[in-house]
Amino acid sequence: MKVIVVGAGLAGCEAAFQLAERGIDVELIEQKPKARTPAQNTDSLCELVCSNSMRGAALVNAVGLLKEELRRAGSLVMAAAEVARVPAGGALAVDRDVFAATVTERITSHPRIRLRHEIVERIPEASPAHPVILATGPLTGDALAADIARVVGASHLAYYDAIAPIVSADSIDWSKVFKQSRWGKGADGEATESNGQRDAAATGDEAYVNCPFEKDAYFAFVRAIVEAQKVEPRSFEDVRYFEGCLPIEVMASRGERTLSFGPMKPVGLTDPRTGRRPYAVVQLRPEDQAMTAYNLVGFQTRMTYGDQTRVFRMIPGLEEVEILRFGSVHRNTFVDAPRMLDERMQLKALPGVFLAGQITGVEGYVESCAGGLVCAILLAQALRGERVTPPPETTALGGIRTHLSRETERFQPSNITWACIPPPPDAKLRKRERYQAMADRALADLDGWLAGAPLARAGTAPEPLAAS
Repeated sequence: MKVIVVGAGLAGCEAAFQLAERGIDVELIEQKPKARTPAQNTDSLCELVCSNSMRGAALVNAVGLLKEELRRAGSLVMAAAEVARVPAGGALAVDRDVFAATVTERITSHPRIRLRHEIVERIPEASPAHPVILATGPLTGDALAADIARVVGASHLAYYDAIAPIVSADSIDWSKVFKQSRWGKGADGEATESNGQRDAAATGDEAYVNCPFEKDAYFAFVRAIVEAQKVEPRSFEDVRYFEGCLPIEVMASRGERTLSFGPMKPVGLTDPRTGRRPYAVVQLRPEDQAMTAYNLVGFQTRMTYGDQTRVFRMIPGLEEVEILRFGSVHRNTFVDAPRMLDERMQLKALPGVFLAGQITGVEGYVESCAGGLVCAILLAQALRGERVTPPPETTALGGIRTHLSRETERFQPSNITWACIPPPPDAKLRKRERYQAMADRALADLDGWLAGAPLARAGTAPEPLAAS
């Protein structure tokens, strides 16, 4: 029995290592040194092409929790990060060269992993008994991407990423906003009562939260967007904006009132506190069923993170907002995971082919690593005839699967956020206490899963599977 893994980045190396540690032979295919993506500069495996930071380490950060879960699960990437760690305050940052060298050595010296250098332009032949994992990342080659599009349908594969920010519900000043659908109609077309309470019943469009602008405040907000510092496209990015998904700064630059006729249009809305229509609104849409986080509708942006915080705090009700995920616009290749992948990250249209990492619609180094680990564990369980037992949904590892299975009108990639994990039963906890309670619950549930689920823990050295 052998598994082919295509791509030796974070997800691919993690998946290959986890499979090998469970007695499964792996053929890991990497195109370097025969070819590189425009973002790559070395021939090492697991090259970090952007920042050297893996973000916050504290457990009250969702990504900090995810890192701790990965450590407990025996992650190769987390072990290498500890070897390569450099001072970075409250974050985990690494020496890129030491990190890549450590992963490369662990992969190339593993007796159950064979590394092959080849440019893959078509999905390798696969079946449930001879599976393939595609972990080719956000810059998947054009030929392979076209072959994936052939399988999933071109409309379910994106080459471009425009992400709106997500904010914490706890940081919204609910006295300054109101819930209302346009023209006061909910999902069933009946009139609904508007109110500004977070715990108000909300279904369909009733869940929209409106941040109302007066005229002068709106024009000041537009000027701030236009004047804000923007992240410039990287040299390898051919960013082609789609008219249906323009960054807000592009719309704002077309005229002062463009946004008020676009994502900030107030038509069909009446502020219950004034009895009149606002000059403009920013609408927020729930990111999760428990409504612990909200998405700024239509606010994809290339503003720098610092200026996003400054500018978005000009929005009424968001003066002290906590941004859980910043907006971004960049080149990316990813599938519509909720519709195209099953619960094991397997392509529904092509059994035996699995996806892991950023191509599934996760964002970030740590999330990509987590995707590779979870995909490998579930695949190993199936191949060895064990009960497929995913990590609990209360964990950050489970939250990765929740994000990839959560159907939306337009699926977008995301980092791990607390919105991916169910809130604790005690809704009265303060924000930091709630996050700590969620982390404590997650680690307890993870430890139970690692102890009880078949092959959940790496390094148990099961007997190798017979070759077939």
